[in-house]
Amino acid sequence: MPEFTVKLILSDIEGTTTSISFVKDVLFPYAKAHSKAFLEETWDDAETQRIVQDLRKLPQYKEYLGVGDEQPTASLVNVASFVKYLIEKDLKLGPLKTLQGLVWAKGYENGNIKGHIYDDVLPAFKRWHEAGIRIAIYSSGSVKAQQLLFGQTEMGNLLPYISGHYDTAVGHKQQKESYVNIARDLDLLAEDILFLTDIVKEAEAAHDAGMQAVLLNRPGNAPLTDDDKTAFTFVDNFDNLKINLKK
Repeated sequence: MPEFTVKLILSDIEGTTTSISFVKDVLFPYAKAHSKAFLEETWDDAETQRIVQDLRKLPQYKEYLGVGDEQPTASLVNVASFVKYLIEKDLKLGPLKTLQGLVWAKGYENGNIKGHIYDDVLPAFKRWHEAGIRIAIYSSGSVKAQQLLFGQTEMGNLLPYISGHYDTAVGHKQQKESYVNIARDLDLLAEDILFLTDIVKEAEAAHDAGMQAVLLNRPGNAPLTDDDKTAFTFVDNFDNLKINLKK
């Protein structure tokens, strides 16, 4: 069993703690189906109007509406159809992610959504937490979306085990500097952090920043090549990792 000695575990979400299909088959379709109703209900709210204006400023908005240099109006019908278009294109744009987070928040709140985590995640989080090993999350999903998912999972609230959340505000996940920024924010040496992910290029970026890294070979994840398996430790689940606290 692979063994590591660290002060903190930094974990990805999709393909690592949570099935990729949950985001693709549950969260995105939910946002697509409920965004228009959310906009209708909250159209006059200041927060919604800030998001609307940010969406309106995106270059894709004019392209979608097929207008020239003029700035198109942000009617509810136009914005709702534009949001649906962005979700279908899987474009990870700031205003869209903010809106999706609000729609998901309502879904979690009314019980329509429960966050998926693999069966081995909660026992591992408990084990690491009890050993004094801190846990943080780094995902392309917003911090708000992360907190919603882990706060209301099928296995209960996991937030008490998590001491930090990071999204692309610290940088893109395949860039070395992002992991340097996270280590600095945590006030830890990069070598004292173990990064768990299913994406090879993310593991490479973390490794280049000085972190240790492990690849998760979960069902439904992109298959790992022989070179990937040679370059990094890989496991099928968290139970196959032995992690000790560095003192």
